[in-house]
Amino acid sequence: MNIYVVKKGDSIWSIAQKFRMDLQSIIRVNKLDPNKSLVIGQTLVIPQESRKYGSIETNAFIQPANPERDRSLVMETGRYLTYITPFSHHVTKEGGITPLNDSVIRSTSKYFRIAPLLSVTNISGKNFDTDLIHNILNDESLQNNLIDNIANTLKSKGYYGVVIDFERIPPEDREKYNNFLRKLVAKLHPMGFIAATALAPKTYDVKKGAWHGAHDYKSHGEIMDFVIIMTYEWGWSGGPPMAVAPINEVRKVINYAKSVIPPSKIMMGMPLYGYDWTLPYTPGGEFAESIGNQEAIERARRYGAQIKFDEKSKSPYYNYIDEERREHVVWFEDARSVFEKYKLVSEDKLRGVSYWVLAQPFPQNWAVLGDMFNIKKIAN
Repeated sequence: MNIYVVKKGDSIWSIAQKFRMDLQSIIRVNKLDPNKSLVIGQTLVIPQESRKYGSIETNAFIQPANPERDRSLVMETGRYLTYITPFSHHVTKEGGITPLNDSVIRSTSKYFRIAPLLSVTNISGKNFDTDLIHNILNDESLQNNLIDNIANTLKSKGYYGVVIDFERIPPEDREKYNNFLRKLVAKLHPMGFIAATALAPKTYDVKKGAWHGAHDYKSHGEIMDFVIIMTYEWGWSGGPPMAVAPINEVRKVINYAKSVIPPSKIMMGMPLYGYDWTLPYTPGGEFAESIGNQEAIERARRYGAQIKFDEKSKSPYYNYIDEERREHVVWFEDARSVFEKYKLVSEDKLRGVSYWVLAQPFPQNWAVLGDMFNIKKIAN
């Protein structure tokens, strides 16, 4: 596994000579523009075919937009995916689920033997709805209706299984949520479908708070086929500048998770994005801009910023001054940061990883993933 950090005076040609590689291979794998200079601190993946780390499963969430974009995203990443999860079908107050225009995603996925998963959330408007999910978990007829609608949608759309992502659940509904999942699995397994849940990250069994209290790691590990732990958003748009998924914090969550869930059932969340904060950061002030990881490198090039690497979080960052003389800091992901996350997956023998979200290019991630692992394909 070769990851090269660009130094002063480097060019694509000189790096190709250093590694005795074909220049076009380096350009293709990293999606470089040969007419643009490299950025000091930028990482490049030097193509290899090692796959020394075995086999894993991967999932990626995707938010349907339009047929051309959806098809392009699947075509670019399909060889690296076990599952793909269009986000999302929303639960209704009657126990129904809203429609989602995911036909292009599902049809394109067939070319790569990607298993599509149905995403079901309690989003209402722009937020996860506490009252909505509380009412459903406390009404057996609504639960039965929801379970039947999930099963019917799985059959009619040809899905492989479902990911339940219920958030901001009242903590007093914790066991009722567990029981709902038991009933769901009892319905789906005889039909040949799998079921997974998305869980908030935590380092011990938090039983309070709407984001964490109702997510019972141990019970989900017993009930579900696998869980997706959302190990990202330490750095978030409304919070202070920091790495989105610092490896030191991610490791704490995974250490707790694997103490109560079989590692073979854990899919670790990975972000495919970063954030650009305007400084100084003020709580409640201007939100950070979400930025693609390839876009982050372009922005560093535009402003002449040198990319640095924080050893504690194992994450890249840089500062720059914009046209209005405002200072910014950008935290994002690169080949080094995803390599550290994949090493954790391998060392802890996890089931695999789940990406949020397919949207903007991140060629380094796919190059590192493909170099390290064989990707399991389970769909026919």
